[in-house]
Amino acid sequence: MSAKDTMRRNKTSIQRILSGDYKIILNKAFEEKEIGITLREYNNLKSINKENVEGHVVDLVDKIMNKGEESCQAFLNLLQTDEEIKRTYPELKNIQLNEACLLPKPVQACSDDKSDVLPQESKRQKEDETYEINSQPASLCVIINNENFDEELRSGTNKDAQDLAEVFSWLGFRVLMCKDQTKDQMERALKCFASLSDFAQLQEFNVKEWSGSGFTDLQEAPMHGDAFICCVLSHGNKGVVFGIDWQPLSIKQITTTFKATDQSSLTGKPKVFLIQACQGSKKQLGVLSKGLQADDADPSSFLPEEADFLIAMATVEDCISIRHKIHGSWFVQSVCQQLKEGCPWSKDITTLLYKVNNEVSQKEGGFQPGAVKQMPEVRLTLRKSLVLSPRRN
Repeated sequence: MSAKDTMRRNKTSIQRILSGDYKIILNKAFEEKEIGITLREYNNLKSINKENVEGHVVDLVDKIMNKGEESCQAFLNLLQTDEEIKRTYPELKNIQLNEACLLPKPVQACSDDKSDVLPQESKRQKEDETYEINSQPASLCVIINNENFDEELRSGTNKDAQDLAEVFSWLGFRVLMCKDQTKDQMERALKCFASLSDFAQLQEFNVKEWSGSGFTDLQEAPMHGDAFICCVLSHGNKGVVFGIDWQPLSIKQITTTFKATDQSSLTGKPKVFLIQACQGSKKQLGVLSKGLQADDADPSSFLPEEADFLIAMATVEDCISIRHKIHGSWFVQSVCQQLKEGCPWSKDITTLLYKVNNEVSQKEGGFQPGAVKQMPEVRLTLRKSLVLSPRRN
């Protein structure tokens, strides 16, 4: 029996059981990429106006069935293999869902071989799909925290810096911070962090290191590992961030500093940039939703110099971003929260940033609904999934 037929046969029971906690199944179905729920569909499913919660699940199941056999198969696999789903909906075990076989396993070379070890080809394929983060520490997380602009104070930015330090330290990164940098200092500091060739030069920027309870003086030279995180907390304008001297440094120049070269130890490794800065002076308004190879060369021998980047911006071009004077910015606080919730479950960072986009987009910054909104933006050239995991002591 096909997966779609299995779903059709058990449709009423599936909908009734999953309606017990529809939010979990909506989130799980969205996170499972093979099911094919888009961000727009996910938002519409969350915001539909139904008289009872079952309506959300009815629409979800119908949408998956309409997507075809592969989506139905992926959904049934999810219901049968996800541990959280099995705990949340124990009645699922009473439904005959395995009439449609689980997705086929790789064919073994010999049918008599009882070993569950994957063939080398499958191992390589799995490794090719996810960046390996094995170094200890995972690598560096660099925070540029600009608070003091002449007589203007970016209140709340220290809360952002501390929360970022805590969460990335928890994820196994060595966290370093440069405070109150001019444009020239930011530019030179980033070049130092890209090369890590001169420890003495880093001292010029008064680099501090997160100790677990606060930032202290840097004692030993940093080294790159399997990934790199850069968080810039500052004022900004279209395509730029400002040093404390109000001079602009382009975001493009920041990322280009870390582009792939034959000499760079970060070539082929993921580089994530989190930019908390306005990108203009416009306020975003809310609107009502209407439905609520070089020809002769081996291609694998070459890597684009702009590969392996992820840039998450607090806001889209031309617009402001919101920062609370005590509690920190909407964007950074949401990033930290989603990392805390998703990383223990091995969620890919792009999935978590989609959640950040959704969460921040629902916040209100004015007294009237829709008066002040904020929409973060994610740009990426990652070639694989990036999964960050809490360090094991």
